[in-house]
Amino acid sequence: MNSSIVSIGLANPGLPIKQASIAGFMKFAHQLDDDEGRKLRFLYRKSGIETRHSVLLDFEKKDPGDFTFFPNNNELAPFPRTKSRMGVFTKTAPQLAFEASKQCLNKVSIEAKEITHLILVSCTGMVAPGVELELMNLLGLGDSVERYCIHFMGCYAAFTGLKLSDKILKAEPDANVLLVSVELCTLHFQKEYVEDNILANSLFGDGAAAALVKNSDSGLRIKSYMSQVIREGEKDMAWGIGDFGFEMRLSKYIPSLLDQGIHQLKEIFEKRFKVSQIQNFAIHPGGKQILTKVQEAFGLAPKVNSHALEVLRNFGNMSSATILFVLERMLHDPSVSGDILSLGFGPGLTLETLHLEK
Repeated sequence: MNSSIVSIGLANPGLPIKQASIAGFMKFAHQLDDDEGRKLRFLYRKSGIETRHSVLLDFEKKDPGDFTFFPNNNELAPFPRTKSRMGVFTKTAPQLAFEASKQCLNKVSIEAKEITHLILVSCTGMVAPGVELELMNLLGLGDSVERYCIHFMGCYAAFTGLKLSDKILKAEPDANVLLVSVELCTLHFQKEYVEDNILANSLFGDGAAAALVKNSDSGLRIKSYMSQVIREGEKDMAWGIGDFGFEMRLSKYIPSLLDQGIHQLKEIFEKRFKVSQIQNFAIHPGGKQILTKVQEAFGLAPKVNSHALEVLRNFGNMSSATILFVLERMLHDPSVSGDILSLGFGPGLTLETLHLEK
């Protein structure tokens, strides 16, 4: 019997915010003229994203006098510092994680008191006592639940959490592991108008996902996994803690670097996973170009990205939580059966691969 993802719950803060509204906020925030504003709106239209969610209410407001997080002036001065952003994370992340977890557990016949291990994943906020401890209180978990925190690994961190879940279940076959990812990416909007910030501000949204992993013959069975660092991209995707939130380094060359890296690793992939025989793929929707490049690198038909594109369209890139949104759709899609190869990318440039079977 394999460890399996038997249930996934999802949650997002607030109502969907139109990508066009966020573009309007960014034009104002960056103090762009009409010509530069048109270029920015074009980038947002071509992103493949229609709506995103945020714990902040300001992104769809046109009058700075109505802002509730950013300063009520045209210069957004003084710009919110890291402490105030972490204050919002501390206040809002536990409830969002709880909503995803409750939905996850409600889908199966597992009560919260049966959870033996809790893994929290987030690269957009850190606090101690942590979100995972508050989540234990909200869910009513026992004080003896083993808990682990995976921080700052970026968009591939849910893969790390799933691998840890699998290793726990190999050691303790009767365990019930709750993996929870909560990412509030929009807290870290950066005002400086440079390439890294322009790309990051156009892509990221907020969301949480919870997965119940246990030994079972149902769900998405975990068969194997592989991790690979693509050294050429080490400086092209990175996180850092700055004075005004977490700073993202996100190069426009990432899709090409992934394309090159996958081509170099094709023989290893084929030997390890027999990719040529796999019909289903769950690729982390880090961006529209990334999905296209990975699909083309494997020589796949565009339809393999249908679920990932739908998640990107409705939610944007929610960092580590995003792949669980994709897998949740595949878990409930009756047309998906057999092997699934899931891929995620993050700082390093790190490529994580998970081989599942439905």
